[in-house]
Amino acid sequence: MKRIGILSDTHGYIAKQVWEFFKDCDELWHAGDCGQGVLEELMEWKPVRAVYGNCDGWDLRSITEEVADFDCEGLRVLMTHIGGWPGHYPQNIKRMLEVAKPDIFVCGHSHILKVMYDKEFDFLHINPGAAGRQGFHLKSTLVRMVVDEGKPKDVEIMEYAKNAPAQDY
Repeated sequence: MKRIGILSDTHGYIAKQVWEFFKDCDELWHAGDCGQGVLEELMEWKPVRAVYGNCDGWDLRSITEEVADFDCEGLRVLMTHIGGWPGHYPQNIKRMLEVAKPDIFVCGHSHILKVMYDKEFDFLHINPGAAGRQGFHLKSTLVRMVVDEGKPKDVEIMEYAKNAPAQDY
């Protein structure tokens, strides 16, 4: 059993809510647009799996991939930044989903929280929305879940003010 924290679109900013909501997580998944310094900070705290986003520079692209395809406790995960949502996937993503056949597809980019079952591809789609300040979103959001025996369980969402203060050090 693993407790997973999922976030995206931090754009260089980590609010104190991130640290609080993910404190009991065993691993973090970041779906891109990390921004300067964020990935390094998170990696010093917890194991992190991350992909780069369209706003991430070469420093992040050199240590992350565009697509992460991995297993977590028997759960097949596919993660990328720009992925669409059920019924609205770009062609390249559709092909990837057909080949990879994930149990969970995680993406970011839209700054819109979506946790929904995709009936066509038979998986759980998770877009954690935006955890940072930059963008049009009105609320920042995070997702937390448990992976147990290859199944996602206890999916939880946290919403907080997009202008929430950063963690005091």
